[in-house]
Amino acid sequence: MSEFERISEHIYVMHAERETDRPLLAAVAGSSRTLLIDGGNSSAHAAAFREYLEREGVRKPDVMVLTHHHWDHSFGVAEWSLPAIAQRQTADILRGFAGLEWNEETLSRLIAEGVVSEQTRNDMRAEYGSDLGLIRVEEPNIVFERFIDVHLGDLTCEIRYVGGDHSADSCVVYVKEEGTLFLGDALAPSVYGGPMKYTTGKFLALLDTVFAYGADVLVESHGRPVSREDFYNDVRRYELLARQVLRHGRDREAVLRDLRADLGMAAEEELPEDLTEAAGYFMNGLVK
Repeated sequence: MSEFERISEHIYVMHAERETDRPLLAAVAGSSRTLLIDGGNSSAHAAAFREYLEREGVRKPDVMVLTHHHWDHSFGVAEWSLPAIAQRQTADILRGFAGLEWNEETLSRLIAEGVVSEQTRNDMRAEYGSDLGLIRVEEPNIVFERFIDVHLGDLTCEIRYVGGDHSADSCVVYVKEEGTLFLGDALAPSVYGGPMKYTTGKFLALLDTVFAYGADVLVESHGRPVSREDFYNDVRRYELLARQVLRHGRDREAVLRDLRADLGMAAEEELPEDLTEAAGYFMNGLVK
C-alpha cells in the first residue's frame, strides 16, 4: 500500500516501497513553482504520486530533478512530461538507455555487463509484470556539471553533484528555507558491477559534505525522513566503522573489536547486523 505524507509546509512525499524497489518521491511546492525530486520507477509509480498531489491541491510540478540515473529513480520521467534536470553523467547514461529496446534479452546483456543486477531484473518484473516493453526512458533536457539552483518563488533548491560509490552521478537537493536535505542514494554502497562495497575515502568525504549543510531534516530515497540528531546518531556508527577499516584494513576481527570499544560495547556483545554487513562492504572497497 502506497503511503503519502506532508513532511513540512512545502514538502510532500510518497514513501519508498520495498516490494518493487520504488524510492521516495518528493514535491517541493513554492509560491510560484513546484519542483519534483525524482521521476519514479514506472508510469504507475509516477501516476500514483501525481494523483496524490492533485488530491492535496498542490500546484502541478513545473520541473523535476533526478538524483541519479538508476532505473527506480528515472524510468517514470516520461509520465510527467516535464523539463528534467540532471547531472551530465546522468543525462549521458539515460540517453543510452532511451535508445534500447527493453526486453529480457536486453536485461540479460546489461546484467552481464554489470550495468544492472539480477535483483534489478526481479524488481522490474514485479513493477512491470511480463511486459518490459512498457518501459519508456526519456533523457533529461537540462544538464549541469557541479551545481544548479532552482528558484520556486519563496524557496530555493540547491542541487549539488556529490558522486559516491552507489552511483558516480549522485546528487543531493537542499531545500534551503525548509532546512531539508534530500540525499537520494548517495550514502548507499555500490550495487552493480561486483560485490557491494564502500570506498572509505569517498564515504567519509560525502559525510563531510552532508554534515556541512547543517540540515534539520535529512531524507534518503529508501528510508524515512529523520531529524539531524537521529541521522547523526545512526551514521556516526558507520563513520566509526570506516575509520577502523582505514586503521586495520582487512583485519576484520580487529575492526569489529575496536568498533565495539568506540560504541561503548562489551567485548562479548554482538554488533548490530547492519554494521557487521557494512564492515564487509568497506573491506570490499579496499584497494588490493
